[in-house]
Amino acid sequence: MKIIPVITALLVSAGLYLFVFERDRLFDLAQPAAAQATETSQVAQAPATEDADDSAVGVVAMRSVAQTIDSAVVLRGRTEAARQVTIAAETNGLVISEPIRKGASVMEGDVMCRLDPGTRAAMLDEARARLAEAEGRVPEAEASVIEANARVREAEINLNAAQRLSEDGFASETRLVSAEAAMQAATAGVQRARSGVSSALAGIQSAQASVASAEREIDKLTITAPFSGLLETDTAELGALMQTGTPCATIIQLNEIKLVGFVPEADVAKVKVGAIAGARLTSGQQVRGMVTFLSRSADELTRTFRVEVTIDNADLAISDGQTAEILVASDGRTAHLIAQSTLTLDDDGVLGVRTVADGNIVQFMPITLLRDTIEGVWVTDLPETVDIITIGQEFVVDGVRVAPTFTEAKG
Repeated sequence: MKIIPVITALLVSAGLYLFVFERDRLFDLAQPAAAQATETSQVAQAPATEDADDSAVGVVAMRSVAQTIDSAVVLRGRTEAARQVTIAAETNGLVISEPIRKGASVMEGDVMCRLDPGTRAAMLDEARARLAEAEGRVPEAEASVIEANARVREAEINLNAAQRLSEDGFASETRLVSAEAAMQAATAGVQRARSGVSSALAGIQSAQASVASAEREIDKLTITAPFSGLLETDTAELGALMQTGTPCATIIQLNEIKLVGFVPEADVAKVKVGAIAGARLTSGQQVRGMVTFLSRSADELTRTFRVEVTIDNADLAISDGQTAEILVASDGRTAHLIAQSTLTLDDDGVLGVRTVADGNIVQFMPITLLRDTIEGVWVTDLPETVDIITIGQEFVVDGVRVAPTFTEAKG
C-alpha cells in the first residue's frame, strides 16, 4: 500500500474541514495580513479608507449612480391583415361570370361572381302585377265607404221622421221599428266598407313586400367586393353551382397591416394605447407604428393580453402572417448598469448585490433585473447612489466591516 496517496487524502480532508467548519478562525488569522496589504493599496489608490482598522476585510467596490434608460416591452408576434373576408353566395344559382385569378387587385363594388337569374325576373313581374291589382282595390273600397255613409244618413233621416210621426200618432209602431232596423243595417254597412279599405291597404303592403323580396333575390345574383384589396383565392369558376353560403372569393386588405403580439400580465401595465412601437421582421425589415388596441381580457390558457400595432403598408411590402419581434415603448426607468458577476444570492435564495453601507459595513440589497446587455445587466430597486462590492462579495456577509478599494463604474 502506497503511503503518499493516503497522506494526500488526509491533508485534503483536513483542509476541507478547516475551510468549512473553521472558516471564521481562518479569516481571523488571515485578516492581519489582508489588512496590511489593504493599507498599502489604499495609500496609493484610495485615501478615503486610510482609517480602516486591521480587522476589516479587503474588497473591491464600485460606486454606481442610477441612470435613466428607455424601457420597452419585447413581444414575439406576427403580422395580420387589417381586413380579410370570404364573400359567399346568399342564394342558389349557376355562375355565369368569368373567374378572376388570385393576386388580382380589386376595388370596392367590383363584381366577383354573377349567378344565373333563372325565373327570378318573371317572379318580380308577377309581384309587381299583384301590387298594381292591390292598389286598384283601394279606390273601390273607399267608394264603398262613401256609399255606406250616404245610406247611414238616409236611414237616419227616415228614423227621425218615423219617431216624430209616431210621437204625434200619425205613424205606426211597426214603421218606427223598421226605420231603426234600417239605421242599424246602414251602420253595419259602413263598418264593412271600412274593413274593405283596410283589407285593400293590407293587400298593398303584402304586394310591396313581395316586390321587395323579388328585387332583393335578383340583387343577390351579383356578388361584389365589400372593400378594396387583393384576391387571396380565385373567384368561383364559370358554370359552378353555388348554394347559399358557398364561398365566392377571399379578399384581403394590406395597405394597412397589424402587428399582433401577446403581453404577459406582469408587463400589461407598461403597455398603453397610443404608445410608439417598432418591429423587426424575419426578413430584417424594420417597421414603426402605434399601439391601437390592448385587450382588457386575458387569454384563459396563457394569461396573456392581445396587443395590436397598426403600421402603414402602402407599398404592400409586408405580407400577412410574417413573424415579428415587437418592441413597445414604455415610460423610462432609473437603473444601475453592473457586471453580471456582481450578482449574488442571500441565504433565502433572493437575487441581489452586496453593498458597502455607512461605516464600511456590508449590506445585502435585493434587485430586479430589467435587461441583459453586452456591457452588463441593468438592475433596479437600488438607491440613487450605491457602493456595490464587485470582488469579494462571496466572502463577506451582512454586518462584516470591509476595507473597500473603489474602481470606476460602468458608463
